Amino acid sequence: MIRRLIVIVALTFFVSPTLAGDWPQWRGGDGQGVSAEKNLPVRWTETEGIRWKVDLPGRGLSSPVVAGGRVYLTANTGVSQDRLHVLCFDFASGKRLWERQFWATGLTACHPKTCMAAPTPVTDGRHVYALFATNDLVCLDADGTLVWYRSLARDYPNITNQVGMAASPVLWKNTLILSLETDSESCAIGIDTATGQNRWRVERNVGINWVTPLVARRGASAELLLQSRSDITAYDPETGRKKWTHRAGNLDTIPSPVASDGLIYVPAGQLVAIRPGAADEEPAVLWQSAKLRAATASPLFYRGRLYTVNQVGVLTCGDPETGDVIWQERIKGPFSASPVAGDDKLYLVNEEGTTTVISTESDDRILATNPLGETILASPAISGGVMFLRSDKHLFCVGTGK
Repeated sequence: MIRRLIVIVALTFFVSPTLAGDWPQWRGGDGQGVSAEKNLPVRWTETEGIRWKVDLPGRGLSSPVVAGGRVYLTANTGVSQDRLHVLCFDFASGKRLWERQFWATGLTACHPKTCMAAPTPVTDGRHVYALFATNDLVCLDADGTLVWYRSLARDYPNITNQVGMAASPVLWKNTLILSLETDSESCAIGIDTATGQNRWRVERNVGINWVTPLVARRGASAELLLQSRSDITAYDPETGRKKWTHRAGNLDTIPSPVASDGLIYVPAGQLVAIRPGAADEEPAVLWQSAKLRAATASPLFYRGRLYTVNQVGVLTCGDPETGDVIWQERIKGPFSASPVAGDDKLYLVNEEGTTTVISTESDDRILATNPLGETILASPAISGGVMFLRSDKHLFCVGTGK
């Protein structure tokens, strides 16, 4: 059921679309967790190296997203987590520009570690699209005006997850892509960003799944990658047409895949490197490595190397062509946030809120360990030379910026 509350024909105030330095969705513009920016922060504490710090109204595992000089974030409040918040902050000062609240229309039951503000929003610079674990989906313009709202819980009442949903939406051109996979019913949906209407819908494997979709470039085209326990399948992101499937029985349902140079690295019982073939052909498996297995945090591909962190806090650097281990470093975990990279550095944020900064160019790998003393489960965002970290209580802007 779609409620078109407000139709905006033209924006009163023009807001720039996303730029190269923005961080418009979970793990950045390409969903791979890599920034091209320089002079990123190395050391900070609770009182030093923080550009600004703002209070948040409630919990959230969603990451901040950045575009057009604004930082967007979601949260939830209430004893039953049924009050849903979308917030917008000024990039430079941290000033709260606006906040919008909605009542949940779907179920709020979940594991105590997660909450209803688990999926990360996505923005095109003119609008922000916020999905909550209640299956409430909201489109707001950059000034906080409601454009459209959709109760997916009413459209698809069988798509519920008593543990908690967390897969984040992604954008491809004017299509908003959602992965809604549960143990009762599963589907993926491509939604028209202007109207909130379905452009396409495909059935998916039934089973609890938290993997965020990845849109990967392949030559002149793009492929939407959806991973579940039993397969990773590529679709056309504009039409939902299936291109190919790699079937397996032990793929992970939390960390998301990464892709580079025509290869896809699939988290599973072992990290699996596959090379897609022609349409409808089974991809070729190039190698599998148990030593490169990821845990909750997703793998990272950065400057010709693969990085994974396992359940006991061992960071492993691997050769993407062979799966061979190049080096390993033990750091303090556990990690729910996925690592990000930039400026020849890796940033790994553990659940205690300590960020370990790793050099990718030096044998003295650990550059700094930076505690903030608050639980952090959300992945970081990088934009404008600073890093954004989100706890249940605060949003931190770390570094001096450009």
